[in-house]
Amino acid sequence: MAAGLKRDPVVILRIDGEDLREFVKSPSFEPELVSIFSEIELPNGSLKDYIVKAFEKLTVDDGMPPATDPWVISNIVEPALESLGGGLEQQVTQEIFLSEFAKAVENVVQLLHEQPAIVAHSQNTFDGSGIRRLLSNKFELEKTLDSAIKSVPKDRHGKISKEYLGPALDSLAAFAGLPPLGAVDQMDSIMTEALKMFDAGDGKTVKEEEFKKLLREVIGSIMLQLEGNPVSVSINSVVHEPVASSSTLLQPSSP
Repeated sequence: MAAGLKRDPVVILRIDGEDLREFVKSPSFEPELVSIFSEIELPNGSLKDYIVKAFEKLTVDDGMPPATDPWVISNIVEPALESLGGGLEQQVTQEIFLSEFAKAVENVVQLLHEQPAIVAHSQNTFDGSGIRRLLSNKFELEKTLDSAIKSVPKDRHGKISKEYLGPALDSLAAFAGLPPLGAVDQMDSIMTEALKMFDAGDGKTVKEEEFKKLLREVIGSIMLQLEGNPVSVSINSVVHEPVASSSTLLQPSSP
């Protein structure tokens, strides 16, 4: 994924609570909270657990810095919860959650106003264009496929088990504008489904040329899926050093 993200500029955001305040005042705030509450699966979770998880589900678009970041936890989330006082360990209902989260988010707004969070934000969209470029260049495609199967074990007849389609796909991912398997959940689902379509787990062995043909078909299937339903990935990291302006574009680093 990092290789794909290098092509994208990084935007430095200064999150000072104003956007979050606007989100809280908007008509969409309560419906969004109800939706978040329904998504949280913590059978024995306390009110505090639910509130923390809800903050993690808010995004920079809502005006919330990444709530899993250690700096945000210690400087924003935990102080916001402390000021709520007792009762955070009680069992939670939707009504209690909505009421107490509204108080917690107001505290977060104030804390961000006093101590803004500086966040490096980048966006990457996997739309299949990288695969299409690779498939349209026969020389690069053959070179990439040959490289992908170099480390794949062959039996004494020179055949390759189809179970290695996954590792081979993973090794060519960067050349096709794809993230590594395990890096992006949505992409994992698409890539795994494509492998299943070609019976990657059936254990059968095929000749090298047939293996390469299957690999081409796998990435072709992924391309069609992404062209119809692109996957966008947002990466947000808290920057602890002060910056000169609130919206600075940085040039992407060289590969």
